[in-house]
Amino acid sequence: MFDVSTAIILIVSLVGLVVIGVHIAIALGMTSALGIWLVTGQDWNAFNTVKVMLAAKAYEGIRDYVFAVIPLFMLMGEFIGKSGAITDVYRGINSMLSKLPGRLAIATVFGNALFSFVTGVSIASAAAFSRIAYPEMKRHGYHKGFALGTVAGSSCLGMLIPPSVLMIVWGILTENSIGKIFLAGVLPGLLLTTLFCTYVLGMALFKPEIVGSGSESKVEAAEIVPKKQFYTSLAGIIIVVVAVLGGIWFGLFSPTEGAGVGALLGLILGVIKGMRYKEIIDSILSVGRTSGPILLLLVTAALYSNTLAMTGLANAIESLFLESGMPSWAIIGVMVLIWFLLGMIIDSISIMLLTAAIFAPIAVKLGYDPIAFAIIGIIAIEAGLLTPPFGLLVYTVKSAITSIDPDVNVMTIFKSATPYWIIMLIGMVLIITFPQIATYLPRVLF
Repeated sequence: MFDVSTAIILIVSLVGLVVIGVHIAIALGMTSALGIWLVTGQDWNAFNTVKVMLAAKAYEGIRDYVFAVIPLFMLMGEFIGKSGAITDVYRGINSMLSKLPGRLAIATVFGNALFSFVTGVSIASAAAFSRIAYPEMKRHGYHKGFALGTVAGSSCLGMLIPPSVLMIVWGILTENSIGKIFLAGVLPGLLLTTLFCTYVLGMALFKPEIVGSGSESKVEAAEIVPKKQFYTSLAGIIIVVVAVLGGIWFGLFSPTEGAGVGALLGLILGVIKGMRYKEIIDSILSVGRTSGPILLLLVTAALYSNTLAMTGLANAIESLFLESGMPSWAIIGVMVLIWFLLGMIIDSISIMLLTAAIFAPIAVKLGYDPIAFAIIGIIAIEAGLLTPPFGLLVYTVKSAITSIDPDVNVMTIFKSATPYWIIMLIGMVLIITFPQIATYLPRVLF
């Protein structure tokens, strides 16, 4: 039975709390407690039910070893990022592309794609390449907006190319295979990488002034990384990626075990590259500070989802979509629009926590492959990181370059990142039209 009044109270309360600045995890917990109290009797016994359900969800979250996947993969990326291996590879790619127009921007896209295979977090990519790539592009006379837009836009690959935190969260929420979702993201990730590079190359050819009018054609000595150093870093990253993702895909270990192996291999690579005890501890603490709020979000979002189910809202939304008479592509379009609108006000993980468990079953009943729909959803949600006014990736880039270029306006970055948002939309449409782009590898290897 659909309790419309309680459902409205829950939605309005959550939105209201988020708007006034309450942290999304706290807002989810408070709203869930209110909903349980309303549904179960509005008396002292209802308060006891609230306490029991809160405790149960917290306990489930703590004991479920799947939740260890997120911090372990983030730790792997943190070790590799701080080892300097990514900087070595970026400079190596830059040197190899010396004859290509816009090589620094293309190297940034390739570097972000490679870093995505080890970090799983777009924000980490944005922060890293703001400090690695932007100073180089600025020194070579790149248009500031174009350079920063490239950094912000290509950072989106971090959530699409495995091991992505969003993929892990989607798999947990929808009870789909995390390994299959990882595999499904490879070809779409490479597709977007290709489209990003094509855009950059086109801009370099038709508007050469935007890339310094050829001032970068000669690689300076300071930009050249020693071959041994480059190949050590590249080989180390490839070994980590192949060992972790290959092990998961071929059934040698679970995603959680793979994340543990990845963290260990990342640590070994970091030590080989010169990381010391203090940097290792700093990496662990940094991951703890980043992953803690995410895990809290997962617990409170699960509670909120259960509360909405108690009101019958999820079933009501499903019936609304399926009985609307709209064609399936239009229903998917409405979902994407909702994701875009939510991306303007809240972060990507929160969006996924609120919508994935509701939208995914609807898509399956419409005939969409659940793995392909996962990639469609992740791209749509990730695009929200480039949309104003929230645009988390844009603000990350702005924050990272404050000491380098404090005069850059946030709206400049938003405007310059728009072409990448459009390309992501094109990629999403291609996957909706040709779901085989996402499903081919999972079907071959699973």
